[in-house]
Amino acid sequence: MARLDIKIPADSKRAQNLQRRLKPRHLTMIAIGGSIGTGLFVASGATISQAGPGGALLSYAVIGLMVYFLMTSLGELAAFMPVSGSFSTYGAKYVDEGFGFALGWNYWYNWAITVAVELVAAQLVMHYWFPDTPGWIWSALFLSLIFLFNYLSVKGFGETEYWFSLIKVATVLLFIIVGVLMITGILKGGETAGWHNWTVHDAPFAGGFSAMMGVVMIVGFSFQGTELIGIAAGESEDPAKNIPVAVRKIFWRILLFYIFSVLIISLMVPYTDPSLLRNNIKDISVSPFTLVFQNAGLLSAATVMNTVILTAILSTGNSGMYASTRILFTLASKGQAPKIFARLSQEGVPRNALYATTLVAGLCFLSSMFGDQAVYLWLLNTSGMTGFIAWLGIALSHYRFRQGYILQGRDLNELPYRAGFFPLGPVLAFILCLVITLGQNYQAFLEERIDWPAVVATYIGIPLFLIIWFGYKFSYNTRIINYKDMEFPKWNSDNE
Repeated sequence: MARLDIKIPADSKRAQNLQRRLKPRHLTMIAIGGSIGTGLFVASGATISQAGPGGALLSYAVIGLMVYFLMTSLGELAAFMPVSGSFSTYGAKYVDEGFGFALGWNYWYNWAITVAVELVAAQLVMHYWFPDTPGWIWSALFLSLIFLFNYLSVKGFGETEYWFSLIKVATVLLFIIVGVLMITGILKGGETAGWHNWTVHDAPFAGGFSAMMGVVMIVGFSFQGTELIGIAAGESEDPAKNIPVAVRKIFWRILLFYIFSVLIISLMVPYTDPSLLRNNIKDISVSPFTLVFQNAGLLSAATVMNTVILTAILSTGNSGMYASTRILFTLASKGQAPKIFARLSQEGVPRNALYATTLVAGLCFLSSMFGDQAVYLWLLNTSGMTGFIAWLGIALSHYRFRQGYILQGRDLNELPYRAGFFPLGPVLAFILCLVITLGQNYQAFLEERIDWPAVVATYIGIPLFLIIWFGYKFSYNTRIINYKDMEFPKWNSDNE
């Protein structure tokens, strides 16, 4: 394998031949709706039942703040250097070549596995309508659709993701409006709603610190996908202008969609309600969104929410296929993966990379052998951990980028977008990511007998990442990039 060349070409468009066809409305909708999925529509009820209303709301607030800092960091990097393989490129240029190499492969695996997760979830959702149909048939159908969306052109991905996200955003806004009307008494169905639901038993914080640690990974998985604007930067029109606009919308999306939605659920349904305790993706009828709509007298709420959740699943799978394909393409174009994956079609689509990613997504068919719920949880754990590792990479890369930029005497005003709260933002985000990553299953080590299969399932992503990083580092004798040796290419309108 050739050693990574960390020099970025002066004209990325001509060098990589990826076509900048993602318009501002595509980026905006990816930023607003990119991470809205089953984590919010279904798992939000489970977080309330496990950690109480206060614990759940605090978890979403803390993770939301962390994600906001991460996306401002990514926004600064992506606006300054809009390349499709953003995480691996930034990690290689501003941390260590081996770190960038490991980060790239970690993120490719993260999203390739996430596609498989969503395809298994699609089986579970379709079971609501067709209980007697084998699940693998639905996985095959939806995998074919996602493959087709990404096969045609980047504009095909952008358009499908735009409409998928629009449906999700409209649903969340409707939910918030209906919830507020019910709580205020304008709309019937909110008779049991109110702050008294925060005082049931040991609410608002049920289960203490361990309960919160148990739900933060679920909450974090709900937010994963927000960083897709960094991948999309390499194929967006005028990224120096449009990336900052998309990033600025993230704070309001976090506040409105997540915090308000969880607050309304906690006010409408006591956290000890059996519906929330049973809340899982296989029982769509007890999604907290479904419960609120049904209490408002909206007929067929379960059917409607099932359709919306299926849309969210397809959206996440579509985004995952796009992200993992572009990362694999970038790795190959840098000599870090077989060159065959660096080939592009006439439409500018890395189809060989798409074929490889589709094969990994085919792990969804394991559900026919080991059961859909078991395979779903296994793949979900793997995806969640690798996603947090990617976030750690963003925070570290931005911190070192800005430090090197300042130490070389460069003018911060020349940055197309400057992240606020530096260095607090990336440092706080890094610490929170690290604590959540290492502490996700810390209770297992406090037991008399350690459940090693559970520990391995939770933490396997960490040693794999370190093995890839240090394996590359020792093979090519790389070192941490010195601040004075960092390269800061100047981008202009020709390559934007």
